[in-house]
Amino acid sequence: MLPSALEHVQEIAGAGDRSLAIFLDYDGTLTPIVSHPEKAFLSDSTRQTLRTLATRAPVAILSGRELEDVRKRVGIDGIVYAGSHGFDIAGLGGLRRQEATKFLPALDAAEKELREKLAGIAGALIERKRFSIAAHYRNANESDFPELERGVSEVAARHRELRKMEGKKVYELLPNIDWDKGKAVLWLLENLDLERGKVRPIYIGDDRTDEDAFRALGQRGAGILVSEHPRPTAASYSLKDHSEVERFLRELVIKLT
Repeated sequence: MLPSALEHVQEIAGAGDRSLAIFLDYDGTLTPIVSHPEKAFLSDSTRQTLRTLATRAPVAILSGRELEDVRKRVGIDGIVYAGSHGFDIAGLGGLRRQEATKFLPALDAAEKELREKLAGIAGALIERKRFSIAAHYRNANESDFPELERGVSEVAARHRELRKMEGKKVYELLPNIDWDKGKAVLWLLENLDLERGKVRPIYIGDDRTDEDAFRALGQRGAGILVSEHPRPTAASYSLKDHSEVERFLRELVIKLT
């Protein structure tokens, strides 16, 4: 069992002479996981906490959602947004990176095939993002899970330039290149001039894609897994749910005041 981040705020934040940089997932971290992705709304209190935190430290939201979707849902100027698991990054001062635009035709073709493959599975939801295709099965019958997984795997096998990734009740097809949330975090640290020795990055996330960021930061920062149940992880601390994440962020605000 990982130690609770709420009980180790001082240890995570480090000494008073260190600056912090905060990286956060969205779904399952800042909001609860919901049956319909479009209904994952950020609470007003969490938004205000993020807004205050962003006046004291660099803040970035890294989500599997489309860049414009997550930026609209959070609605805070002055922070960095990374959509499609870090493939699409934007921030103030012209900060911009779009990874793998050459894969868009392959994603278009795979999306069409996937919609045809899964059309007969009740509850399956295909969500196209600019740099990925998500096949959600949270609302499908469990007996249909194997058929859905086969369909995704067959489409992925026909498009070797894409790779299949599994998340919480979702399969995704993404460009098959060496890029993930971990690489995105390291790129942000460099391009936001946060690689100085006294900047401590903190990454908070709940899903498998966030493990790449935990591993990338290693001992230079702190990885915090959001989960009610123990599981193998590269994170060093844990929080149970989005409400504990908000409490932790409030504690950081106090530490930084």
